Amino acid sequence: MRARYGIPLGITAAGAAGLLYAAGFEARSFRLRRVTVPVLPSGMRPLRVLQVSDIHMVGGQRKKQRWLRSLAGLRPDFVINTGDNLSDPEGVPEVLDALGPLMEFPGAYVFGSNDYYGPRLRNPARYLVEKVQGRHGLNGNPPVVDAVHNPWEDLRDGFDSAGWLNLTNTRGTLKVEGTSIELTGLDDPHIKRDRYAEVAGGPSSGADFSMGVVHAPYLRALDAFAADGYPLILAGHTHGGQLCIPFYGALVTNCDLDTDRVKGLSTHTAEGRRSYLHVSAGCGTSRYTPVRFACPPEATLLTLVGR
Repeated sequence: MRARYGIPLGITAAGAAGLLYAAGFEARSFRLRRVTVPVLPSGMRPLRVLQVSDIHMVGGQRKKQRWLRSLAGLRPDFVINTGDNLSDPEGVPEVLDALGPLMEFPGAYVFGSNDYYGPRLRNPARYLVEKVQGRHGLNGNPPVVDAVHNPWEDLRDGFDSAGWLNLTNTRGTLKVEGTSIELTGLDDPHIKRDRYAEVAGGPSSGADFSMGVVHAPYLRALDAFAADGYPLILAGHTHGGQLCIPFYGALVTNCDLDTDRVKGLSTHTAEGRRSYLHVSAGCGTSRYTPVRFACPPEATLLTLVGR
């Protein structure tokens, strides 16, 4: 009996232990990533930018809410929210409560697909199939039928009332201690809501610094920002791969970005121009896959310094 069943039982036990770790510990092991990015004009004072992304709030996630509130202690110059705040149609009040202390600071946001629509139960293997076939979200896939519509308007109204800039296919400007920061944003390319033509033209000459903001780092969006001369692009969406292989990394990005740039700081070049790209691994998961492995949840404090 031992010879026949010992190995399968051992594999089952190891799998159960891994699942327990991924769901019970790592998915709630929140981290702060600190990154220095040399993008500011010479002589400009450093700027501290807090990026939060992919919160995917579900009712009752008290530890996540406490951790998000604690980030206000970092005292950033401004906050950028790169979308997917919801994974529960009832989660808007808890998102606004958790981000309340951060909304005391200047900020801006874009939405992701999960802000607009509720999550659906999916076989995780489909992400690998879509990667091979080059289909992600509504990019090559048929339209979603019977989608649950989230109350994103309530989320928008809460952010707007706090003074955060809505960057949905538009530009906005923050003033931080006399410094003019231009932000150019896109709606989510994952569900084909991005309209770069409405914001094209590159940084304004009157801004001290300009950057691009988008939820899902699809190459068409990154190419457009980089070609237009934005020195920095912030994005989320990928969850850092969410389920990664130790010493190897992510298997998928859930978009057409390569896995080498699934999270953290990298660069992107288009038409001979290079931009820095920061992709947040985010701090949440879909309510139907509440696990992370070798990819802890995070927010990022970016310190922008002179080139």
